[in-house]
Amino acid sequence: MRRILALAVGVVALTGVGAGMAATSKTPAYIAAAIADKNRPEKDTARDADRKPAEMLKFAGIRPGMVVVDLIPGRGYFTRIFAGAVGPKGHVYAFIPTEFDAVFKKNNVPIPTGTDPNYPNVTYIHASIANFPIPQYADVVWTSQNYHDLHDSFTGPVDLAVANKAVFAALKPGGAFVVLDHVAQKGSGLRDTDTLHRIDPASVKSEVTAAGFKFAGESNVLRNPRDPHDKLVFDPSIRGKTDQFIYKFRKPKK
Repeated sequence: MRRILALAVGVVALTGVGAGMAATSKTPAYIAAAIADKNRPEKDTARDADRKPAEMLKFAGIRPGMVVVDLIPGRGYFTRIFAGAVGPKGHVYAFIPTEFDAVFKKNNVPIPTGTDPNYPNVTYIHASIANFPIPQYADVVWTSQNYHDLHDSFTGPVDLAVANKAVFAALKPGGAFVVLDHVAQKGSGLRDTDTLHRIDPASVKSEVTAAGFKFAGESNVLRNPRDPHDKLVFDPSIRGKTDQFIYKFRKPKK
């Protein structure tokens, strides 16, 4: 519940001042500039060492001019970086599912709508994930550390067979769906989604490919073999250092 409160409170903020983390020489200039954006809050830049945004954007294949959907954007950490990376000719949709409305209401937090004056190429969408109404076809749909929540009682739970098909329909042929989440014990399936906020990667792969996606690879940059997989992700001994999988799925071109 602490995580859900943080999501509800943080999702309304997409402004702030901070210094960006320096990227490696192999990082494309547009990604480095997005990370170095002075409008990024300090609370975001302080997390760059753990979240490795340059590697994330490179793996997702995000480039200038793209249409990107940040599905369940939380505090907007990636929303801001995506906005800088796609540039003025691209667009970012921060999609807040209505399935999370009860959380916002419980904590008396307004649901953001419209656009962000600090990031004019960002638009908030507040709608059911079952419908996933994006105004234009997307190049990339990204969700970070939230896929597991869709299986929990406070979101319904969501019918992931329906939701994943809706994401599939919203993507351009060849578009990518990238899922980043906390690793649960192998073979645990959906057992720990509501208790430890973890999910078995095999369950994600099975659910997403069932919607028509093809598995297109994974990144191990956030893997941590020292994570015992039996602790709540907010446990001080592991918070910010959990073992995380990053899967990329592709919508076939034909």
